[in-house]
Amino acid sequence: MARGRPGRWCALDALLPTVVLVELPADCEAALAWVGHRQLVPPVALLGYVVDQPHRAAFLPFGEFSPEWQAFVWAAAHGVPVRAMDLPLANSLAASSRSDGGELQLAEHPVGDPLAALAAAAGDPDPERWWDDVIEHRGDGTPAFDAVAEAMAAVRGGWEAASVGEARREAFMRHTLRKAIAEGHERVAVVCGAWHVPALSQPLPSAAVDARTLRGLPRVKVGVSWVPWTHRRLASATGYGAGVRSPGWYAHVFRHPGPAGISRWFVSAARLLRARGLSASPDHLIAATRTAGALAALRQRPRPGLDEVLDAADTVMAGTAGLALIDRELIVGDAIGEVPDDAPQVPLARDLAAQQRRVRLQPTADAKSIELDVRTPNGRNRSVLLHRMRALGVSWGVVEQGRGSSGTFRETWALRWEPELTIRVIELSAHGTTVAAAAAHCLLERAGEATALADLVHVLDLALLADLPEVVQPVVTRVEAHAAHDPDVVQVIDTLGPLARALRYGDVRGTDAAALRRVFDGLVIRVLAGALMACRSLDDDAAAAMVERLAGVQAALALTDHQARRGEWPAVLTLIAERSDVHGLVQGRAARLLHDGGAWGRAQVGNRVSRALSTGTPPAVGASFVEGFVAGSGTVLVHDRDLLDVIDAWVSSLAPDSFVATVPLLRRTFGGFEPAERRQLGMLLAHLAPAAGVGFGSGVDAARAAAAMVTVRQLLGVAE
Repeated sequence: MARGRPGRWCALDALLPTVVLVELPADCEAALAWVGHRQLVPPVALLGYVVDQPHRAAFLPFGEFSPEWQAFVWAAAHGVPVRAMDLPLANSLAASSRSDGGELQLAEHPVGDPLAALAAAAGDPDPERWWDDVIEHRGDGTPAFDAVAEAMAAVRGGWEAASVGEARREAFMRHTLRKAIAEGHERVAVVCGAWHVPALSQPLPSAAVDARTLRGLPRVKVGVSWVPWTHRRLASATGYGAGVRSPGWYAHVFRHPGPAGISRWFVSAARLLRARGLSASPDHLIAATRTAGALAALRQRPRPGLDEVLDAADTVMAGTAGLALIDRELIVGDAIGEVPDDAPQVPLARDLAAQQRRVRLQPTADAKSIELDVRTPNGRNRSVLLHRMRALGVSWGVVEQGRGSSGTFRETWALRWEPELTIRVIELSAHGTTVAAAAAHCLLERAGEATALADLVHVLDLALLADLPEVVQPVVTRVEAHAAHDPDVVQVIDTLGPLARALRYGDVRGTDAAALRRVFDGLVIRVLAGALMACRSLDDDAAAAMVERLAGVQAALALTDHQARRGEWPAVLTLIAERSDVHGLVQGRAARLLHDGGAWGRAQVGNRVSRALSTGTPPAVGASFVEGFVAGSGTVLVHDRDLLDVIDAWVSSLAPDSFVATVPLLRRTFGGFEPAERRQLGMLLAHLAPAAGVGFGSGVDAARAAAAMVTVRQLLGVAE
């Protein structure tokens, strides 16, 4: 029976074999002892990997409907031994990097995919649909096996293999078959891909021929373990197994065989559509079932297949949006398997599974978003685990931008577990036997290799979020040493933000902030000493970047309530705002920061803006100053009419050529304001009174204010 197509184990009931041989690498046989365990739930996969090179690995996936899986289950239920008969992974993985190949490559055969060749001969361009019609839907039972074997013999043309790798595999299969016969088994069932049937049929080639084929094969030490798999991964060719386009559909057909399964499938589709707010009535179900049957009859198919079901759903009940939902949820599906807790795993993987259970955060194949409050015990534990996985480089979760920050008490994570991450965990086993130890080792290695101060601070920030105190102190020491000798103050500026967040919210996470405060204070001194020099002689791109850095420094000082924000930093900003060799964009932002921080009053700000927009200042420089001063928010102009009049008078005084050259920059600046701000400014410039309810009103809606105060009290923890 072809690999990956849904099978039935009733044929084994008819044969009642005394041993079952399955096309599976021989060194995976020990893992089959777990079949029948209540926690081993398909879809699952056997993962084989080279112990000292885990990236050299192979997945062997199984769905509930896989012929191999059904053979395992039948043998376990009937107490019949099951043998893995394929070439061991120890040999195939050793040869996988060699030019002589390892696994079967059907493309090497002149006809390509044999099922496609048989389907084409029958006049059907879709081999999977053809297989369903002639095998799955006909229900011929045991005779179907003989028919498939005969067809494959005709396509293959003999027992000889088409490649060296295929010859080795089939030689090992015959060796296992001879051994079972020699042990006295009279009824031997072989569950394998139909392609191999001609090579395993009597009479077999001599044992001596196969022994020569298998002699001198390279070997490596391999590990084998069960891992959860997903229907989405079954839908594509992956590793050892062949892909199935529609695993969710085949799982349904396997559980609900016969004509009744079609109506049950439409019930599932209706339930899904209703859950997503789409309509699906009982009349839709009846009409869709009848339509599918009529289409099957018109197309001369034994019973409705996937094409008929989808066409009927599209015509009667789903439409384009619903059909996409059905395809994702029911045809492919998002099921993920389950593996016993005590099944063989590397220590790191076992500890990770234990941590996931402890924080009640099980890996799932479907993407999901979770909100964490690190002030709660479980929220903090979940955050620590996810940040430790980030430190390991295992991309299970990503902090979503704009939905909380890793430096605050609330985090929003986007989670999705891919089976390949299991290999990544195995690869990282050399770093430690627990998630905490491995994450700490990885971060220390990264810190040792870091050459930029920003990289060191990133490691430090991650170590704090991941609650790895054994990493914090050595990295703090390196940051201090690096900052003391780093001549680039820009790099120092870039480190203030992460350190400020760690200091501000460290008490929520239980972080010891003493060492961080010392480092932060030292970096602030470096910034105060070098900021003016870093702002001089910048081009447009560098000036735009420096504007954001200056705002970041002010935010970091405000976040930590640093003493420099009330003395030394305003003095530095004043020098930057007044220097003629500083880019106008940077001058404008420095003046705005002085205004926002309360260091400059309205008179000082108005005086500086007037000088920047005086007749002797080139229009491009004046426009840059305006952009730096008001970019991102026009609130200051809405509330300071004198300042707005200064800018209005300057624009009005521009010569035609200067006006044409300056307008694009001003339009970009004012276009970034909120619509309400632009509307209010337009009314002010037109000398119109603000319309009622538009923009910024003078009155207060008491009811809305009271509702807002409820939230404010909750945030501050103040009783009403």
